[in-house]
Amino acid sequence: MTSILSAPAAAPARTTAAGADRSGSGAAERPIRRLGLRKGFPFSRLAGVLLLLAVWAVGSVAGLIDPRKLSAPWTVVTTAVDLISTGILQEHIAASLSRAAVGFAFGVVIGTALAVVAGLTRSGDALIDGPIQLKRAIPTLGLIPLLILWLGIGETFKIVIIALGVVVHMYIQTHNSLTSIDNRYVELAEVLGLSRATFIRKVVLPGAMPGFFLGLRLSVTGAWLTLIVVEGINAVTGLGKMMYNAQNYGQSDVILVGLAVYGIFGLLSDSVLRYIERRSLSWRKTLAG
Repeated sequence: MTSILSAPAAAPARTTAAGADRSGSGAAERPIRRLGLRKGFPFSRLAGVLLLLAVWAVGSVAGLIDPRKLSAPWTVVTTAVDLISTGILQEHIAASLSRAAVGFAFGVVIGTALAVVAGLTRSGDALIDGPIQLKRAIPTLGLIPLLILWLGIGETFKIVIIALGVVVHMYIQTHNSLTSIDNRYVELAEVLGLSRATFIRKVVLPGAMPGFFLGLRLSVTGAWLTLIVVEGINAVTGLGKMMYNAQNYGQSDVILVGLAVYGIFGLLSDSVLRYIERRSLSWRKTLAG
């Protein structure tokens, strides 16, 4: 009697299990929906630039753009070739690159050192963070009148202005990364009995690298932006000086050549930093890939 009564009960159980197997296999076969960004095609970042150039060219051909205010693309190319053939453009580029590189290098070293000291020590944070935050609230270009009084209008003044802007970017991003490391990693390092030096080398510095590279990218852009301003102050050579002189004579084509060079160097420097960042942080998986 017991076996008879238990038989019907066993059948639904087997049926339910079979249904569960079928539903489970259906769930397993369901395709995964990708939510991340699709893989970009080569040189995809140039698509917007090429579109802008196309609009500019069409506007110039159609007569919608006044050539006295904005020269046509082919006029700018011709002017660039003439400046290169006479060696004028190379001279200005060399002067600008020298100022930007020296100011950028000093700013990166000083800003990173200050961030490490302030991020890893209480005394450093108390003494350094306040003045840096105060400087952050003061526009770097707003210090030009004071620095002219202190340093004059020579090359030292221009390099210091560039370095000051870089220092702030490097400090803010690196310091934020150092102080934003998840406390669980700190507790894990304590449980494992790591020394402070090992903890800094294995946990803190790798965790701060994304912020460090972001600071580098912001700094190199800031250096180019500051450079074009300071080169208009008693400079003999430099892209900024070339553009200010062209402004006095209404030469929009020369101004556009200078802007194009700034843009090219800005994109190249940012691309180099992006490449170094990807290679250095290959262990990190992000939405961008």
